[in-house]
Amino acid sequence: MSGPSVISVLDDDPYVRAAINNLLKSRGYIVHTFASAEEFLESTDLRDASCVIADVQMPVMSGIDLLAQTRDQGSATPFIFITAFPEESVRARALEAGAICFLGKPFATSELMQCLEVALRGRGEATA
Repeated sequence: MSGPSVISVLDDDPYVRAAINNLLKSRGYIVHTFASAEEFLESTDLRDASCVIADVQMPVMSGIDLLAQTRDQGSATPFIFITAFPEESVRARALEAGAICFLGKPFATSELMQCLEVALRGRGEATA
């Protein structure tokens, strides 16, 4: 059996990053946080991440644009999107691009954990 799953959390709001970080660490996951898509892309985390939880609306590069770029690079890492602006047209774009889930902020812990379990199960990984 492999070790804990690595979850990358991208959000330009430091409070959201901290909250998700604390939640996931308390559930046994390894968590890496990033303030932007660019910061994430400059790291080695795309290769190591079991799942990416990303805000849709971030400065410079959106979460959906990040997903498209990672798919163009051959990555199949599952994405879960979170947003303070859960518009139906954006939700449709995110799911069409390959997102596992699309959650409007604020979301219930149980919703995020359920999405994460689905994402990791799809990769053949055990959940924490």
